[in-house]
Amino acid sequence: MKANTISQLLIASFGIFSISSCTVNSTEKNPEQETKLVPVTSIISLDTIIYNDYIADIQAVKNVELRSRLTGFLEKIYVDEGASVRKGQILFKINDAEYSADLARAEAALNNAIADAKTVELEKQRTELLVNKKIVSKTELELANARFKAAQSKIEEAKSLQQLARTRLSQTLIRAPFDGTIDRIPLKEGSLLEEGALLTSVSDLSLVNVYFDISEKEYLNIATDSLFDKNTFKKKVTLTLANGDVYPFEGMAEFAESEFATNTGSISLRARFKNPQGLLKHGSSGKINVPVETGETLAVHQKSVFEIQDRTYVYKLDKHNKIKMTPFKAGQRIGHFYLIDEGLNSQDQVVFEGVQGLKDGMNIQPNHLKPTEVLAKSKI
Repeated sequence: MKANTISQLLIASFGIFSISSCTVNSTEKNPEQETKLVPVTSIISLDTIIYNDYIADIQAVKNVELRSRLTGFLEKIYVDEGASVRKGQILFKINDAEYSADLARAEAALNNAIADAKTVELEKQRTELLVNKKIVSKTELELANARFKAAQSKIEEAKSLQQLARTRLSQTLIRAPFDGTIDRIPLKEGSLLEEGALLTSVSDLSLVNVYFDISEKEYLNIATDSLFDKNTFKKKVTLTLANGDVYPFEGMAEFAESEFATNTGSISLRARFKNPQGLLKHGSSGKINVPVETGETLAVHQKSVFEIQDRTYVYKLDKHNKIKMTPFKAGQRIGHFYLIDEGLNSQDQVVFEGVQGLKDGMNIQPNHLKPTEVLAKSKI
């Protein structure tokens, strides 16, 4: 009796366990059969202007180094570093005692030459009288004329030496060659100057030239345009400063060279900018931004893009609603969009956002967004 009871209990327990197992199995879901709702959009077509950036070298239209043309002691400095100066303003004075003495000697030598010439002239006149009276021969008169011409030459030589001495004396005062701004002054009062020693430099910053280089390929793209004329070619450009700010004035670019640099294969252009506030300084840097009309260009939203080892990818949707990780070559970024250089076409459908939670090859339930909806959510 007890054995039968135990057997019945075991059978009942097994039955309950089987029913429970069936219930659990019937409520479990197969992950492979699940599909996730994912926003999908087609490749966007944009008609926009892109900017090619070039490293810029900013130079004052007028920038001159002031150097000593004499040897001597720097006696006086009349300006401070960074000061604005006017054309002709005295900036430095070199001790002029030696050069004043040289001028005095030159003037004395000139006076002596004039006196000697006067003596020779009187002698010539006396010889002419004697020749007319046939007291001396004409040979004596020819000699007198030769001595007079030599005396006149000495006068001219003395005048030249006097002018040189006067010029060198004037060079003891160094003046500003034009209106501008003084740079650093490396020497101090009392310094001994050698000929050619750098005193400072003066820059006229009202206008600046900004130089930048383009490649031969870019040059040919410009030169082969039917409207191109090298004599009248000009293009509006903008300047981005070193801190990322856009300079408020536009510049006009034109070719500055006629030959390609042999070491870089590039050719230089020059853009001139107004600089009324003096914000741009000689020798500063930035980037020239050259606008280029692209026409209709394919683009993809930044939310669709992810990077792996410096390569850009999107999840592309196939006709079976399966996504595939697809590489493409991204071009310049415009607002929230990457321009597509290659790898995708206008017929492709890509995941719009939420790519972090997806895997290559998984099936999704696409929620199709129109390109106009994507553009509405983005400001270019």
